[in-house]
Amino acid sequence: MTVYDYSARSLDGREVSLAEFKGKVLLIVNTASKCGFTPQYQGLQALYSRFADRGLVVLGFPCNQFGRQEPGGAEEIGAFCEKNYGVTFPMFDKIDVNGDNAHPLYTYLKAEAPGLLGSKAIKWNFTKFLVDRDGKVVRRYAPKDTPEKIAADIEALL
Repeated sequence: MTVYDYSARSLDGREVSLAEFKGKVLLIVNTASKCGFTPQYQGLQALYSRFADRGLVVLGFPCNQFGRQEPGGAEEIGAFCEKNYGVTFPMFDKIDVNGDNAHPLYTYLKAEAPGLLGSKAIKWNFTKFLVDRDGKVVRRYAPKDTPEKIAADIEALL
């Protein structure tokens, strides 16, 4: 299995197969609009702008499981990201990342790259997963790990 075996609904309601991103380096992030880490959208967009032409795609997955910090619907989320952070990378519809209703992609990501001390649960918004061009999970980053801090790891895969 790889990330290419999964699909998710985009903010505009289209079912997107992650196979569309074959051959790209992916940074997959669970996001929220009302979180202390929300300004990371700016850094994520900067990474995307800097490396997209070399094969990076950032994929944002809004989630409302942590402090109810993503209460809006798809249209509101998209407008917020575009207006406040100029987000142009693909954003998906709101999902659960933990629990019985966790999106299958996140079940896979957590199994492939457990957190601290082998923990599988996502602890908070803006947990990041770096995926290589073959669709394999390379590394998991904590919410406090800023996009700028992981730029070198991304560049090494490009």
